[in-house]
Amino acid sequence: MPTKTIVFAMVTFLHDLFTAVWIGGLITLGLTVMPSIKKMLGKGPETKKLMDAIQKRQSVFTYVSLVGLVLTGLLQANRTSAFLGLFSLGNTYSAVLAVKHILVLAMIVIALYRSLALSKTTTHAQEKLKAALLFLNIIFGVSILLLSGFATALSASIPAI
Repeated sequence: MPTKTIVFAMVTFLHDLFTAVWIGGLITLGLTVMPSIKKMLGKGPETKKLMDAIQKRQSVFTYVSLVGLVLTGLLQANRTSAFLGLFSLGNTYSAVLAVKHILVLAMIVIALYRSLALSKTTTHAQEKLKAALLFLNIIFGVSILLLSGFATALSASIPAI
């Protein structure tokens, strides 16, 4: 097997792994962990302490995944001749990637806001905002996965560089 193929396979694997860790972590946190903790412990201070500890630990995986996604994404970017630039709308493939990248940037901003600005939430309204932003990021993450599927389908008919 050619070295170029092995390298591309490893970069793709890492990109997929970082995506699974980040988006999978969001989905797991929002749809299973948070509701289960609230059901078992209620909405008291112990629940908040436990959720803060989980989210603090999860943020390490998120930040590593973000860096990994940027690096592996840059390595993948020029693989297809249809790629016209980071936010180009010149063809369907580039337009799908542009929307995907805009959603990724929005997710990064939301993740940073949740973990930095809302890390010391004190009011019920702040807690609700934090939860709403988590669910917004879940929606964006699933949308990114859908767009990735379309990008892959579109690139299948385009010759690699």
